[in-house]
Amino acid sequence: MLGDAPRAERLLALTGLTVDDLRSGLGDPAVLGAVLDFLAAHEPDLVAAAEELAVKPAELMAARERL
Repeated sequence: MLGDAPRAERLLALTGLTVDDLRSGLGDPAVLGAVLDFLAAHEPDLVAAAEELAVKPAELMAARERL
C-alpha cells in the first residue's frame, strides 16, 4: 500500500492515520479495520492489495468481517 505514492497519500488522508500509526498498529483491529475499509471503498485498491498479498479480494473482505 505505501509503495504506491498516490494510493498511500489517499490511505493516509482518508483514514487519518500516519505512517507511524500504521507501523505501530499492525496488530490493532481498529487500524486493520481502517485499512480494510479503505480497500473496500475503492475496488482497484482492493484488487491491487490482494495481488500484492497473493490472496483473493474476497479473502480481504472476509478478514474485515471477522474483525
